[in-house]
Amino acid sequence: MNEHTVVSDEIDDSVELTDEESQYKFDLTFYGADYPVDGLVKRLKRGDIVVPSFDPVNEGAFDVEAFQRKFVWSKLQCDRFIESLLLGLPVPGIFLVQQSNKTLLVLDGQQRLLTLVAFYSGILNKKEFVLEHVQDQFKGHKYDGLKDDERRIIDDSLIHATVIKKTSEEQDLSSIYSLFERLNSGGTQLSPHEIRVALAPGQLMNLVRDLNADLRWREIFGPVSKKLKDHELILRFLALRYEAGGYKSPMKDFLTSFAQKYSALDQKTGEDFTKSFVGAIGLAHEIAGKKAFKLTNALNAAVFDSVMVGLASRLDKGDPLPDVEALKGAYETLLQDAKYIASVSKATAREDQVAERIGLAVAAFDGV
Repeated sequence: MNEHTVVSDEIDDSVELTDEESQYKFDLTFYGADYPVDGLVKRLKRGDIVVPSFDPVNEGAFDVEAFQRKFVWSKLQCDRFIESLLLGLPVPGIFLVQQSNKTLLVLDGQQRLLTLVAFYSGILNKKEFVLEHVQDQFKGHKYDGLKDDERRIIDDSLIHATVIKKTSEEQDLSSIYSLFERLNSGGTQLSPHEIRVALAPGQLMNLVRDLNADLRWREIFGPVSKKLKDHELILRFLALRYEAGGYKSPMKDFLTSFAQKYSALDQKTGEDFTKSFVGAIGLAHEIAGKKAFKLTNALNAAVFDSVMVGLASRLDKGDPLPDVEALKGAYETLLQDAKYIASVSKATAREDQVAERIGLAVAAFDGV
């Protein structure tokens, strides 16, 4: 692989890991509730229980078809789950988090709940939902074709829910974010930003989605990331560009708090964010092209956030526009600075490392 090769999702961010996250304390309250299956289905269809899509392209609160494109059981798993309910067997519980408007967001149990909605509607993945991988008495049946006693059994089956609440409305999402990570540790692994999109949807995530289509950014990053790493880097730039003074590690909690704060983004702030990103990524592309933000073959997340903040800061100075050749020289000099390289190479989420590299990058471009 030569230095110009671009590989999707090849990002050097592993150096951010620290041991401080093992000291994390959960500031949440919990209570249990038993829901009948037919009641769960009604609540899902009304939007009282929300299945997250983990995808900022989907703006609807409950888009089953879009959700299933990425997270769906096999037909065998769906059939066996419905069969367990028809047989009166116990099934695993679900985890819900209460939102400020009293809706319940599904943290764990998405596949089970979507399977129920699909069975009651009679459609699974655009096909008729007919039971196949089940005992003979249920084979070929749909919900509407069940005998009255079978329908009552599944309607009245109870699924236990653990409902999680924040201790106050002003509390940030870090506790719920960390719980989400733990609950989704098996099966299809969610990326940090997929979880963030689920917990803090809104105007900021929509803006990040739009900025992600910038052609200069796409040439630098490469193919669109299936795990939303490109979205997360844009959010990271915005967060450190506008809130660096309040940065506290770990980085993932900082980004989640920023996403929560600006979820209801107003037009003026959105325009400022757009101008800042578009201007900085344009300069970075002029300076280094496809090789921007790379110390090796991989895009370095710490180089990205610091250089982008440095370039955006320089653009804030206004006219005259900086000379591209002079900026290129400043960029190359920065990448040879031993202090800077140390700050982007180890423990890069630590507060002192973040402050060090951003300070050096801002200073490098300030005089150009």
